[in-house]
Amino acid sequence: MRKRASLFIVVCMQLLVLSACSGSKATTQTADKPVEIHIFAQQDAAQDLRGNDFSKLLEHKFNVKFDWNTIPYDGAKEKRQISLASGNYADTYILTEYIDQFSQADVLRYGKKGVFIPLNDLIARYAPHIQAAFKKDPKLKAINTAADGHIYGLTAYSECFHCSYPNKMWINTEWLKKLKLTMPQTTGDFKKVLQAFKNQDPNGNGLADEVPLSGSTEDYGVHLIPYLMNGFIYDDDDRYLVINQGKVELAANKPEWKEGLAYIKSLYDEQLIDPGAFVQNADVFKKIGENADAEILGAGAAMHPEIFVNTGPGNERGSHYNPVPPLRGPHAAYALHKEIGVMPGAKFVITDKASPEAQAALIKMVDYMYTPQGQVLAEVGKEGVAWRKPVKGEEALNKEVAPAFTSIPAKEGDTLGSTGWSGMGHFYMPKAYRDSWVQSTDIYSPGGYERRLYDATLLYAGKEPKEMFPTWVNWIDKSKADEANMLQTNIKNYVNQNALQFITGNKDLNKDWDAYIKGLNELQVNRYVAIMQKAYNATMSNKAWP
Repeated sequence: MRKRASLFIVVCMQLLVLSACSGSKATTQTADKPVEIHIFAQQDAAQDLRGNDFSKLLEHKFNVKFDWNTIPYDGAKEKRQISLASGNYADTYILTEYIDQFSQADVLRYGKKGVFIPLNDLIARYAPHIQAAFKKDPKLKAINTAADGHIYGLTAYSECFHCSYPNKMWINTEWLKKLKLTMPQTTGDFKKVLQAFKNQDPNGNGLADEVPLSGSTEDYGVHLIPYLMNGFIYDDDDRYLVINQGKVELAANKPEWKEGLAYIKSLYDEQLIDPGAFVQNADVFKKIGENADAEILGAGAAMHPEIFVNTGPGNERGSHYNPVPPLRGPHAAYALHKEIGVMPGAKFVITDKASPEAQAALIKMVDYMYTPQGQVLAEVGKEGVAWRKPVKGEEALNKEVAPAFTSIPAKEGDTLGSTGWSGMGHFYMPKAYRDSWVQSTDIYSPGGYERRLYDATLLYAGKEPKEMFPTWVNWIDKSKADEANMLQTNIKNYVNQNALQFITGNKDLNKDWDAYIKGLNELQVNRYVAIMQKAYNATMSNKAWP
């Protein structure tokens, strides 16, 4: 699919419908008079939501009139929260941005207060495509349904295959060839390759300037430690939970975790890991990959190589980095798996102030975006402008799927967001939809980038544990939700901070391990695990969603 959308990191827009924007209340509409919907939206200087092709299409197709009030991205989330807290919120309210959508805690809070109305009846009356999607994928219905059986909002849904295995390792295969090395398969192999990168001058400039391994702290949750730790014990890089025959346990207090830290520390002690990998942002990481004087990066932890090296036309260096499979360690060879298709929370809600006409129009619009036609027009834009039908010989991302859509590259001077809503329009993109987009068979060309990521992900798919705590489980009883969030945050920060201290030598793995375990216990690990066990049990038995 198009690189800007397929990477799951596109710049997205937030659409909020707030009455404060207009100061008027919804009135009963006649059959001929458009339903007026006041909209508060994020918009940058290059966007035009008022003149947007998809905005106009919705107005015409569903007999609505949008009243846009746009503001810069900064501060939009805070304005949303303030409006809800103060009671000065809209007659209708939509959030259409998957990165900054409402959390499940928010959905429960405002649903229980009656601010967000249940959508169940509206879906049953006006949304056959949403109903069909729920029937096809019960998980999608489950994540949108609170424990009380109400659907207070709809989440973004995008089955991005390469995003679902985010913690990948990309290695300089030109350096492997030059040093006559093979692709590493084990943690031991990987260490030997990094040693060769450091000591054998693979860039050939006579300087010891190579950086064997690097990463960053902000590649959308993709960090260096989980990839390496997964040769020892499963590291989900979030809750730090593992499942053992149905029993929820913490991973970060086990002997295998200690072993993994010792291995990573051994790499660090030999200066095989860039110290900045644990603290630097993505911009600094990319400066290493794009070092002007010489190619200096041996391997990088990232969801995709564009994070640290330019892969566009004319940049040969971008084709040098290829995926390393999950490394076999002494206990495992896991790949971190996240069910990216379903993101907990909601990007679409309707408030209690919405008129019946507005409610019906809004749910019909979302239902339209649950069809392939509605989704492509929402996400990408107008046919003949942003996309076209495939021609003979073009191949879909999944070779076994008939191609349905081909991107039309943007021309110089095209206005971002002038035809489709981009990430704002991400509502229902199942794997079949994403797989049907045409991709070049040249994986190193701009038009073949997602095929490159798709093929790389095949090395990781299925390598996750057979039992794992589902990414999307988060419907914890309201009385326990705040406690669970606090415990999880404190434990996660403690684990991360101590992992870094053990790796860098600020703490001694032998002398300070017992004190580390004691500190974890003081953070009420047992209580945290007990809460998560209950949530896991309810999810697996499907009792939370009648």
